[in-house]
Amino acid sequence: MKLTVELISMQPTRRLMQALLKFATPERYLFTPHDFRALLPDISDAAFKTLLSRAVQEGHLAHLCRGMYMYEPIAPSNGLLLFHTAARLRANGFNYISLETVLSEAGVISQIPINWVSIMSSGRSNVISCDRFGTIDFVHTQQRLENIAEHLHYDSRCKLWRANVPLALRDMRATHRNLDLIDWNIANEFI
Repeated sequence: MKLTVELISMQPTRRLMQALLKFATPERYLFTPHDFRALLPDISDAAFKTLLSRAVQEGHLAHLCRGMYMYEPIAPSNGLLLFHTAARLRANGFNYISLETVLSEAGVISQIPINWVSIMSSGRSNVISCDRFGTIDFVHTQQRLENIAEHLHYDSRCKLWRANVPLALRDMRATHRNLDLIDWNIANEFI
């Protein structure tokens, strides 16, 4: 991203907004502070933090969670925000959609988790609140892609790997999740 002399001469808030208008797309609407910092290398850290805070207060950005902002005017409304956020937050690890999220979508559990996604991750377990948008439940796994590849497919809409039902059931047992909601008649159709 090459900054022009015209963009650099603007006030930081206006510079940030112009850059968002220019670079944000329905595919690229989530940003980290590091992404923004590249646009504003000439302001102090304190001024940068104030700028981000002001952009949130004014409604230009939504603060999803620590280290993640969303440019709301261009964000798609397709229900994939939590998946995209999870993919950005853990971009350097092995992650896949599993547990209650997969089982709910397959009709194997009766209760559908609203605004909650469960992700198996090579990173540490952590439940991350994304404010009014929902929650991401990262559950640590030591599984390796090469050992479970036949049970995964890449979901390009979510930008994450996705477990099949047998793997999601195995993950439920391995992580000691509540199995009471599983409809075993339906689950056995997948096994």
